[in-house]
Amino acid sequence: MRDDLFKALLPTHGEPIDPVEMARRDQRKALPKRFYSRATIEARDGAFVLLLDDRPARTPGRNLIALPTEAAGLALAAEWDAQIDIIDPAIMPITRIVNSALDGVSREVEAVRAEVVRFASSDLVCYRAADPEGLAQSQAALWDPVLDFARNDLGARLVLGEGIIHVEQPDHAMAAVSRAVEAVPAPIPLACVHVITTLTGSALLALAVARGNMSAEAAWAATHADEDFQMRIWGADADALARRERRWAEMQAASRLFWAVQGG
Repeated sequence: MRDDLFKALLPTHGEPIDPVEMARRDQRKALPKRFYSRATIEARDGAFVLLLDDRPARTPGRNLIALPTEAAGLALAAEWDAQIDIIDPAIMPITRIVNSALDGVSREVEAVRAEVVRFASSDLVCYRAADPEGLAQSQAALWDPVLDFARNDLGARLVLGEGIIHVEQPDHAMAAVSRAVEAVPAPIPLACVHVITTLTGSALLALAVARGNMSAEAAWAATHADEDFQMRIWGADADALARRERRWAEMQAASRLFWAVQGG
């Protein structure tokens, strides 16, 4: 039962490391019963190991689930302790990110870094609407500070485009983004940055959160500049809001885990 559960919490070989897609997949599976009475952590060799009934827990790849800080370990254990009669991976985003980091990102560090950088080559905040004027103003208000951060903190001067026409970013700007991504420690902080990047469609937003320039809440609002503008005109769509809420849980988890590991 334990092995089956852990397999449900990580993609199989060849699957993308995408916690959001993993959550959708988990909803299609029969959920296992809780097989342990308590989840705790224990300090071992400079790390904090997840224990289920005093037994060390392991990832599907048989790696010991050990986190570098007590705060991160406690956040992980709290997810396991919060399960009641069944274990629902859909409400365990920190666990999914940790497993992805230990079994996936740790094996493909440079590929994950490269994917984050690729997002910057067509970053959300670089593509602006010409009209309506209200949308253009909303985008500018939410996205211009992100470009200021990229220029002032990362040394990356990116070019803006209009609509969906691709704009080639300067080599020096991409090199600056690449240096910033290289500075993110692997595997867990990098996994968190990767999650935020894929959720927002923006490497710049992810780096702004990771550098403490922007809160997760502010980055999430910037992500939905277009959607929120449309909702102000046409009203909210219940299904879209429900999807957004699920993705926000992933965003919160990634930000929380990042800072728990980084000591912020």
